[in-house]
Amino acid sequence: MDFGFSAEQQKWYDAAVAFAKEQLVDPDGVARDQRGEFWREGYERCARFGAAGLTVPREYGGQGEEIATAVAAMEGLGYACADTGLLFSLNASLWTITMPILMFGDDAQKARFLPPLVDGRHFGANGASEPEAGSDIFSMKTRAERKGDRWVLNGRKVWITGGPVADVFLCFATTDPTKGVLGITAFLIDRDTPGFKVVREIDKLGMRTAPMGELVFENCELPLENMLGREGRGSRIFNQALEWERGAILASIVGTMRRQVDRCVHRARTRKQFGQSIGKFQSVSNRIVDMMTRVETSRYMVYRYAWLKQQGKDATIAASMAKLHVSESFVQNSIDAVRIFGAAGYTIEEGLERDVRDGVGGVLFSGTNDIQRNIIAQHLRI
Repeated sequence: MDFGFSAEQQKWYDAAVAFAKEQLVDPDGVARDQRGEFWREGYERCARFGAAGLTVPREYGGQGEEIATAVAAMEGLGYACADTGLLFSLNASLWTITMPILMFGDDAQKARFLPPLVDGRHFGANGASEPEAGSDIFSMKTRAERKGDRWVLNGRKVWITGGPVADVFLCFATTDPTKGVLGITAFLIDRDTPGFKVVREIDKLGMRTAPMGELVFENCELPLENMLGREGRGSRIFNQALEWERGAILASIVGTMRRQVDRCVHRARTRKQFGQSIGKFQSVSNRIVDMMTRVETSRYMVYRYAWLKQQGKDATIAASMAKLHVSESFVQNSIDAVRIFGAAGYTIEEGLERDVRDGVGGVLFSGTNDIQRNIIAQHLRI
């Protein structure tokens, strides 16, 4: 098995690093994080670079690349861009809205929704979770009723990444509660649709530049053509979107962790205490070794998922394993980086405390890590 980049993957990785160093250095980044503000201009720059449509065919304005190439580009962005919330939002829009439309949409839906998502005019959000339907997602209460040539939606969605700033939403509702999971249907909703509104923005510990909100449907009427896929088959769309998210959304975090290691190596070489560089102390050098080991195993997990998808193989367990391992590795590496930098690492100006805050969210979104362990255990028939 070849673990190196292909020429195309290397090209995109290098281009992403160069682009991020030039275009995604935000002088207002610290204040933006404190304000909890999404950097829309940064997102549009990423779209112009091609990141919002990496896996979308060229006929819809995308780059037509394979998933592994998209993952390489996202890793490059993560290495050179400090705004984890921006990159998380970019990935969320690509993997949980754009890709489901590409895979399950009809020709008219693809022509209508994909070009603006790809070129940055639109930003997408996925609406599934509800106050009483988080890990048990298919117990959702949001209802969609067919009335003539319209669908009428009523209900509430919460914990929606990008909700306060998104232009188009992929939302799920039950069309027949008696059918359970077979009653779930997917819908595409424009932000200005009557009866649909974002009722609040949710403050949170980290990922502050990836706004989170709560959505409400009050007799929200949609034309029949806004249903994505078949009626009662929304669970398949949701599960596929969630798999893409679990397997690929943390590719940028792999780049972030590699940047952390590089910074810690430099710190260990240049910071002197007791007459020698701190890297000479085994407790420091061992910590960096552990960090680097987590980076490499995380890279393997993510690229293995991408390879399985490209081969048309079942990647469900690989996605859960990638999400579980990368998210927990990021939290631990971020804490280790703070410890290596000492008091300086605890300050806002170094940016490492932000990594710690941002990392915690990773063990919760896309299904908590406890849910990922359940999925893997079921696969093992424990």
